[in-house]
Amino acid sequence: MQYLLLIYSEENRWNQMTDSERQQGVAAYQAYTEALQKAQALVGANRLQHTNTATTVRLVDAKPQVLDGPYSDTKEQLAGYYLIDVPNLDAAISWASRCPGAAHGTMEVRPVWTAPKDARAA
Repeated sequence: MQYLLLIYSEENRWNQMTDSERQQGVAAYQAYTEALQKAQALVGANRLQHTNTATTVRLVDAKPQVLDGPYSDTKEQLAGYYLIDVPNLDAAISWASRCPGAAHGTMEVRPVWTAPKDARAA
């Protein structure tokens, strides 16, 4: 089953780190990604750009309203994700707890919804 591991962290924290701390962080994520690949659990992963590059779109009176930046102001922002394929939620939680993001932010584990073959059954 596929799970999305969403990494939430304070995006300005990276800029406050020393070069050595940043290098350690990059190495930790590289090792984590390699472990997922070795376990053949990794489907995809990406780090996201800062929220000041985000665009929010919603419909107001059936017309798109486009806003710069994220929809809500929060302490932690969505920084990136891993899409994994593992047998069950326990395995997904185990991988999430090993992610470097869990040590400096919050990990959200969410199962990927699969559309039923008969769309009318949904």
